[in-house]
Amino acid sequence: MGAEIKISIPIMADLAAKGESPDVLFWVGCSGSFDERAKKITVAFTRILHYAGIKFAILGIEESCTGDPAKRAGNEFLFQMQAMQNITKLNGYGIKKIVTACPHCFNTLKNEYPSLGGVYEVRHHTEFINELIKSGRIKIEGGSFKGKRIVFHDPCYLGRGNGIYEAPRETIVKLDGLLEEMHRNRHKSFCCGAGGAQMFKEPEKGNKDVNIERTEEALNKNPEVIATACPFCMTMMTDGVKHFNREQNISVRDIAELVEMECNRNSSQL
Repeated sequence: MGAEIKISIPIMADLAAKGESPDVLFWVGCSGSFDERAKKITVAFTRILHYAGIKFAILGIEESCTGDPAKRAGNEFLFQMQAMQNITKLNGYGIKKIVTACPHCFNTLKNEYPSLGGVYEVRHHTEFINELIKSGRIKIEGGSFKGKRIVFHDPCYLGRGNGIYEAPRETIVKLDGLLEEMHRNRHKSFCCGAGGAQMFKEPEKGNKDVNIERTEEALNKNPEVIATACPFCMTMMTDGVKHFNREQNISVRDIAELVEMECNRNSSQL
């Protein structure tokens, strides 16, 4: 593996001050900004954008929560306050295209901001990465994951919420991984247990936690990697793997991390 590339992250305010605009705004999200595990997803996707030569920027300290947790918890007033603050900022910069690695941010920006005046082309990073591969802007030729059994867990707001099922799966296949499907997949998938603001509270009492149920289903496929595309799912599935004491031989990775590892490997061989 080659040395990790250090890159600078353009800030939207700095670009605007120079009269420039990015091709795409990378919406990092709360998890991608503050959660230690999710930060690795942010870094991986940023490096992919760098490998592909995409002119991008982030809002930095000007980015606020989309309001998704507030809305799911039933506080519509707080959601609209947060949304309008973000929309004012985005429209002020003339943002047209947004990409994010969080399905919760993706769903909110794409489906709930337009009625409040925030109309943008919003892409999830799995779609964006798959398009970069298809267009040849990044090249992955397998190697790191060739022949490895990879189970993909469908995030609720990516799959059932927005109908995006094939992009992450196509990418796994292009990595030469052996894609394994859980019994419940695609439109019949099963939640990781974090949606609907459940991420931020203790689960209700029951026979089994939702994330344990879902992780158990993944482990039944004897994977070497459990892949997902959501920072919330990452937390829940990782906790599930630890619950079964399998973290030594099973890794939980975001699609962006899988692709970035292969991009880095290929670039080190040039």
